Amino acid sequence: MSSEQALTAAVLRSDRFRLEREADWIRLEDIVTKMEKGKARRLSDDDVLALPTLYRTLLSSLSIARENSLDAGLIDYLEGLALRAYFMVYGTQSSFGRWLSSFFGGGWSRAVRAIQFDIWVALLVMIAGAVIGFILVAGDSDWFYALVPGNFMDARVPGASEEALRGTLFGAQDEGGLAVFAAFLFSNNAQVALLAFALGFAFAIPSILLLIHNMALLGAMLWVFAQRELTIDFVGWLSIHGTTELFAILLAGAAGIHVGRSIAFPGTKSHLKAASDAGKRAALVMAGVIVMLICAGLLEGFGRQLINNTAARFGVGGGMLLLWLVYFIGFGRERRRPDA
Repeated sequence: MSSEQALTAAVLRSDRFRLEREADWIRLEDIVTKMEKGKARRLSDDDVLALPTLYRTLLSSLSIARENSLDAGLIDYLEGLALRAYFMVYGTQSSFGRWLSSFFGGGWSRAVRAIQFDIWVALLVMIAGAVIGFILVAGDSDWFYALVPGNFMDARVPGASEEALRGTLFGAQDEGGLAVFAAFLFSNNAQVALLAFALGFAFAIPSILLLIHNMALLGAMLWVFAQRELTIDFVGWLSIHGTTELFAILLAGAAGIHVGRSIAFPGTKSHLKAASDAGKRAALVMAGVIVMLICAGLLEGFGRQLINNTAARFGVGGGMLLLWLVYFIGFGRERRRPDA
């Protein structure tokens, strides 16, 4: 057979191959094109059900075309269509709006419930940190200066009078005094939240130490106000944004502990697999932590300025805490079907 005859035979074979399968390719390309343009809802049920079958048929055609060295242009077309179809069959088809709806619709709360053991650990660590700070300063007031940054040592120091401390909680002095401390707490707590998560990979030890140190600062400040019987007023002032802010730190610390614990004790999984699964779960929790910190910043910026009454402050802080608890405990749970 001459080279010209061989070429003619190859062309005929390629044309026959195309004619036998082209209808399926065209149908698959039409389905993929509609999905790429966001028109998946316009597809019929038959088209949706046929998509996986058409994709597998296309891969078979591509394999035959390569083995028989058919037309290079045909092979390029099949490879391009196979790549596009792959993302439609196996890729994530959720838009940002749909992801956001899924996130707040239960994805975040389920991720939080999945690390509940680590949340309890982080909660105990935070309580211990506050108690340690309180006890240290109660035993020796010099510890206050070691725990609390120097730029806040004005009226809020051991030995300050009740009038001076009350003035930082209420009235005009609040704007120039405790307002600065509030801004510091928010920026500091935001950094602590992010660091507590980021350092979790080191078997969670740095995350735990960071939570203890951060809460020891709060415990030291609490002791100062407790000495003048202003504990309730101070906690009320803090609760406006503190219930959200400290809750965010709790979740961030728990996420870091979850990652570190999964690496240290992977169970039946490999260390890499355990770290990957825990990281995905913790990252979802941290996405919500960012939302909580933004809410805390708004509450700190507006609520503290507008509300100058302890009872009302407790009302706002308690309401926010209840809101978070209801969402995390009850929202997004799968409903069990009654037994037949």
